[in-house]
Amino acid sequence: MSARPAVQALPAYKPGRNPADLARELGVDRAVKLASNEVPFPPLPAVVQALATTAAETHRYPDNGAAVLTAELSAHYGVDPAQVVPGCGAVMLCQQLAQSFNDPGTAIAFAWRSFEMYPLLAQVAGARSTQVPLVPSVPGGSADTHDLDGLAAAVDEDTRLLFVCNPNNPTGTAVRRAALERFLDRVPDTVLVVLDEAYREFVTDPDVPDGLELMRGRPNVAVLRTFSKAWGLAGLRVGYLVAEDPAVADAVRRTHVPFSVSTMAQAAAVAALRSSDEVVRRVAAVVAERDRLTAALRDRGLEVPDSQANFVWLPLGEPTAEVARALEGRGVITRPFAGEGLRVTVGTPEEDDVFLAALDDVLPGVSAPAADDVRSGAPVG
Repeated sequence: MSARPAVQALPAYKPGRNPADLARELGVDRAVKLASNEVPFPPLPAVVQALATTAAETHRYPDNGAAVLTAELSAHYGVDPAQVVPGCGAVMLCQQLAQSFNDPGTAIAFAWRSFEMYPLLAQVAGARSTQVPLVPSVPGGSADTHDLDGLAAAVDEDTRLLFVCNPNNPTGTAVRRAALERFLDRVPDTVLVVLDEAYREFVTDPDVPDGLELMRGRPNVAVLRTFSKAWGLAGLRVGYLVAEDPAVADAVRRTHVPFSVSTMAQAAAVAALRSSDEVVRRVAAVVAERDRLTAALRDRGLEVPDSQANFVWLPLGEPTAEVARALEGRGVITRPFAGEGLRVTVGTPEEDDVFLAALDDVLPGVSAPAADDVRSGAPVG
């Protein structure tokens, strides 16, 4: 029996390589993984305690409504519980959004390159992908940030869902308050705008707005966030949506897979929220290392846009895949986007020094990308 053609055509998701496997392959003690935007810290002590406590409850189904976590998020952000939808990671919530608002033949709009799941979600939903190329964030630079005017102009009568990834994955750039407010004012009320803020906690630019503030008073705006990044729960799969209109939240809630947010994930997320002071300290350390890594790369003559996330973007163009393979040969795993650029997660200072040393070995043997290769905003692959 054959699957749907849209499903058969889906490319397989390729996670970052296991560093232990690479180390064995290379015959070295250790490989460094800077591919998956995880934080380099161990779980928060309160999270470890919560997991130990709830481990004895895993013979029971989890709370299907995640009531305690919902209440905690509601109090943390000052919203009504009816506006909050926990989910099995932000990706699952993206899928629920597509299921909730897109019939076959409608459209999902987003910038490109951006989060690689957006076009796949549209494909599975039978929706059209409206992809708007990125534009340079600085004059003469590579295409690395949202073209909000272009995105607003691309909205048509079929558009039901629109994603703004802010900060953008994989480039790390962020759009500013005035531009985002103008954009939201232009989008028709019939289109749900989802501000995907998976990396919000790492933002240091005061002009990059908190999506929850912009959401207020705009019924067609929702905000998507995750516990996988700053909160250190990547292995537990828990994210959440906050919608200004409770009806939007209700629709997304209706499409969730029952019991998909595990008991341990719910308990860990609550414990993490109650440890926000420690999370702030950890985020500050990541930001400081991000700044050091960015400066070191620019000192090497590389174009690196200002990142507001926990990773940096190297727009290498055509040599990207070659550089990534060469780095792996030196025990460093990064995330290449063939023909476009390399995304490098901010690791510990020691890990980043290993990456920089490997990069110094690799780059002299790589031909410089042509300007057209680096600046193209067209989709690849």
